[in-house]
Amino acid sequence: MADHYEVLGVARDASPDEIKKAYRRLARELHPDVNPGEEASERFKLVTHAYDVLSDPEQRRRYDLGGDSAFGGGFSGEGFGGFGDIFETFFGAAAGGRQGRPRSRRERGHDALVRVTLQLGDVVFGAHRDIEVDTAVLCETCQGSCCQPGMQPVPCDICGGAGQVQRTVRSLLGNVVTNQPCGSCQGYGTVIPHPCATCQGQGRVRSRRTVSIDIPAGVETGMRLQLPGSGEVGPAGGPNGDLYLEVTVQGHDVFSRDGDDLLATLELSMADAILGASTTIEALDGPVELELRPGTQGGDVLTVKGRGITALRGTERGDLRVGVHVVTPTRLDAKERALIEEFAKRTKAPPPKLAEFHQGLFAKLRDRFRQSA
Repeated sequence: MADHYEVLGVARDASPDEIKKAYRRLARELHPDVNPGEEASERFKLVTHAYDVLSDPEQRRRYDLGGDSAFGGGFSGEGFGGFGDIFETFFGAAAGGRQGRPRSRRERGHDALVRVTLQLGDVVFGAHRDIEVDTAVLCETCQGSCCQPGMQPVPCDICGGAGQVQRTVRSLLGNVVTNQPCGSCQGYGTVIPHPCATCQGQGRVRSRRTVSIDIPAGVETGMRLQLPGSGEVGPAGGPNGDLYLEVTVQGHDVFSRDGDDLLATLELSMADAILGASTTIEALDGPVELELRPGTQGGDVLTVKGRGITALRGTERGDLRVGVHVVTPTRLDAKERALIEEFAKRTKAPPPKLAEFHQGLFAKLRDRFRQSA
């Protein structure tokens, strides 16, 4: 059978108005009262059938999916779920022995997204938070029934509770009967004559609620945590969607993060670097004692095992790595300068020499951090 667009003489992307104008023009030319004859009569039938298909948005969509055979001969089934769907398209669900079911008012609720900000110390062992969430919750008045207390939905008078109505269209095959959602009940099969005044017949209302969550250790900025069933309640009391938490970890004034390790810099006087020293620093989870050997060099890295961040979905902790920065005094009095000069004479330090170029202390510490990892 000829393509419907070709029969009407329009492009495949023609608008509904263009299709209607083309049909009216051809109908006037080919109508049996104006142009008698078997050939004109057959063309008139083809034009009428093509217009019946292309003027209906749903039939046109199916025809475009199925190509030339969707409403013609061959029944290739392209664009359909199978022969049963084709049979239903032509003769309707009732004629095919299949009756569509009404839609359910109960639907799954939407997912919700909440952003939570954490301190770096919160991710060492994890944290507990009570989050305020503004979402849809079950209507306490009707408990999701959508009706006033004591009332119930009633069957639709138009579709008789089927949720569908039949539509008859002329075609070459005779009267084609198709099923469509009922416009009166929107396909639900029931109507609510007395909707709940609290939720306006939706079965849910907007409300702010508190959700208690345990945030695991080891999370990073950009991660999303899923809490199944903690999102919005669905229409008519349908199941809840999920709640997603998007994590942002704020920076710290002293510590930074490298995977599960914590990084920091210890400023050390020149005397302590030469003679060695013991000191206590305050880590994110308590004090840590450090022993600095005599002759400590700037850029050396001290590693404290197991004082970093607990691994995500694990129990082991990363390390705390402390890079040493030797602070050189910039102001000396006469006595201090004399002592340094005497020290230089006694040690007979070698003259300055060239070495690998580093972009300052932080680049040097970065390289040492990498070597110690």
